[in-house]
Amino acid sequence: MADALLQIRGLGKWFGDHKIFDGVNLDVHEGEVVSIIGSSGSGKTTMLRCVNLLEEFQHGTITLDGKEIGYHMVGGKRKRLSEGAIADQRMHTGMVFQQFNLFPHMTAKENVALGLIKVKRIPKPEAHKEALEWLAKVGLGDRGESYVTQMSGGQQQRVAIARAVAMNPRFLLFDEPASALDPELVGEVLATIKQLASEGKTMMIVTHEMRFARDVSDKVVFMDDAKIADMGTPEHIFVNRNSVRLQNFLSGFNT
Repeated sequence: MADALLQIRGLGKWFGDHKIFDGVNLDVHEGEVVSIIGSSGSGKTTMLRCVNLLEEFQHGTITLDGKEIGYHMVGGKRKRLSEGAIADQRMHTGMVFQQFNLFPHMTAKENVALGLIKVKRIPKPEAHKEALEWLAKVGLGDRGESYVTQMSGGQQQRVAIARAVAMNPRFLLFDEPASALDPELVGEVLATIKQLASEGKTMMIVTHEMRFARDVSDKVVFMDDAKIADMGTPEHIFVNRNSVRLQNFLSGFNT
């Protein structure tokens, strides 16, 4: 198998004296969908934020396409890169948050186009045209001129997905993308993510939606007790359930 697009080795993160996780090792290959499951507080979201360099981590390495990100060695000591260098590295990832993180004073089109204009320096007319194309791909082709405050939560999350994908990142990170939605809106967002998976996008997804994780993933990671407690195919995780802790976690989920 080819080298992983993303390699995490020995990753450790603390808040003060509280260990969030330690010794995390994970590979994500091109075109692979990896779902991360586990109880609240198990470090799932924090690990995702470390990958996107939104959180500092105390030790270990994260390598993207063969290049270490976030840190370098200076005089034998580990030092975080400048914010400018981190911003350049962060361009290779697209992150979709629980709470959408859209600009309420902007239209859907303007939200999607903003990064294209500010970061990629694409002229505004071209960026707006491209934004409308991405909105159409997530089923919102007729809502480009709508302010996001006029849209449902499911529609806002699809705008956020279009914004992330429009930047053409190497891989996408989803932090519980359906958790802030009413139950009837969850399906439309998960269907959009499934469509991206079918197109071969590389993705890491933190989710509490077990059926979705089972259906869309190439690999499922179970985090527990500040570490990766189990990892494997959906069948390995959801059918075999090889540990008592995993069995207890999945006790309410029937395959």
